Amino acid sequence: MTADLRGAIDAIWRIESANVIAGLMRTVRDLGLAEDLAQDALVAALEEWPRSGLPEKPGAWLMAAARNRAIDFLRRRKLQKRKHEEIGRAIEAFRAEPETEADGGDSVGDDLLRLVFMACHPALAPEARVALTLRLVGGLTTDEIARAFLAPEPTIAQRIVRAKKTLTEERVPFEAPRGPELKARLASVLEVVYLVFNEGYAATAGDDWLRPSLCDEALRLGRILEELAPAEPEVHGLAALMEIQASRAAARVGPSGEPVLLLDQDRGRWDHLLIRRGLEALRRAEDLGGADGPYALQAAIAACHARARVGSETDWGRIASLYERLARVSPSPVVELNRAVAVSMASGPAAGLDLVDALVSEPTLKSYHLLPAVRGDLLFKLSRFDEARSEFERAARLTRNAKEQALMRKRAKECTKE
Repeated sequence: MTADLRGAIDAIWRIESANVIAGLMRTVRDLGLAEDLAQDALVAALEEWPRSGLPEKPGAWLMAAARNRAIDFLRRRKLQKRKHEEIGRAIEAFRAEPETEADGGDSVGDDLLRLVFMACHPALAPEARVALTLRLVGGLTTDEIARAFLAPEPTIAQRIVRAKKTLTEERVPFEAPRGPELKARLASVLEVVYLVFNEGYAATAGDDWLRPSLCDEALRLGRILEELAPAEPEVHGLAALMEIQASRAAARVGPSGEPVLLLDQDRGRWDHLLIRRGLEALRRAEDLGGADGPYALQAAIAACHARARVGSETDWGRIASLYERLARVSPSPVVELNRAVAVSMASGPAAGLDLVDALVSEPTLKSYHLLPAVRGDLLFKLSRFDEARSEFERAARLTRNAKEQALMRKRAKECTKE
């Protein structure tokens, strides 16, 4: 098999695997079995496609192969006599289903939505939801997930195994919730997608400032959710936020991979197609009455930056106001820290420092490196260089990202020069 063909099959699998697993789950109702059957279909493709060439509709080919293997499995499985009728019904259900493609059709969309909600079920720990979502819905291998989050591969594998076991033990149904439960569960789904995006946008550890593959995966999941839940404003709010944030990716790193802060970025390198997509998604969220949703508000803040041709044109007063609204609907010390930055830009560093100083004793920010980083920046602007240097040095000690450590140490040295 040529490298190009193998690469094409890998790309097809990443796109189609979630739909195949979701389609199987509708009948087998066993996550582990559905994944195994889908993998069997992939093995069949690896054997067949080098001989016959890529099919015109590879998603439909994989779905058909997986369904045939499911029927064979159900036939072979030895169950007690009282289960025979159930097996017969399951086989007939497979036969009776229309031949839907893995990448289209309402039933496929419904199944994929069910799979997303299942992978992000609140019964699972947040890190397990992330791993399982990337494995099932994102199509990433265990090794790819481990490398993305700088975790040992056995650790990620165990998280996925435990997550599947928990779903089985808790008898989590393969269904998309409705009514009030939908909104409650949707928050978990959006949280997982946002966690994946944030880890790609500003890596918490390691040598790289960005991990573009994670951002891309989160964007893909966000776009899928927009199609599957078009009436939910926060789905569009999150999509808007990610599109606009991702638009800055090329400008956020320098020639050596060093971080380039927002006001220092070359805005000509921002991706204006992503900005337009983000602004359109934000409009959809607002039209659906979701202007005050947490993700929509963050997207509106990002939109303020996106609309400014140069940093000096940024409407910091509006950004500070949006952070006030965000603090009311989703209060957190991190939101307050971001509001302090906006206030400092709108009203001067002294005003921002007053707000930051009120957060110094906040327990949840004790190990948060951006608190001393922001405080150091404001002290620097006020010419309090010794204090600023101490804060930048503390920020360098707290962060686990090598690029951020280098940036904080550089800022500390700048204080010494003054």
